[in-house]
Amino acid sequence: MKVKRVIGRVDKIDFPEFDLQQIACKIDTGAATSSIHCQHVHIVVENGKKKLAFSLLDKEHPNYDNKVYFTDNFSEKKVKSSSGHSELRFVIETTVVVFGETFTTQFTLADREQMRYPVLIGRKLLKGNFTVDVARTNLSAKKK
Repeated sequence: MKVKRVIGRVDKIDFPEFDLQQIACKIDTGAATSSIHCQHVHIVVENGKKKLAFSLLDKEHPNYDNKVYFTDNFSEKKVKSSSGHSELRFVIETTVVVFGETFTTQFTLADREQMRYPVLIGRKLLKGNFTVDVARTNLSAKKK
């Protein structure tokens, strides 16, 4: 049986594919899929193939790098917010590093500008890997 790590209500994770480290995230057992703040999301066509273009974070974030990222590994999904509002979002698959371990998971690309944390970690990543202790914070970040 796999031993689950304890993760707190907030932490910091790395996105090696995007060269982003120590990005603050909120742990949300109420959300099925994880999400990351992005801007300027649009589809481009290169050599007859569709690619998704997007920028991560925003100008005020200390890790903002003004890069446009591209992926051909994307889909669209209807997501319902905690307020009951549904919207269509793009979904990408990427890797994250938590507690020094690499996980591949899906992230919806969302406008989280008004949210305190640019990243939300949902159940699909948590399930089977972590137990959440809401009284604790930054357990993975403290291990670095």
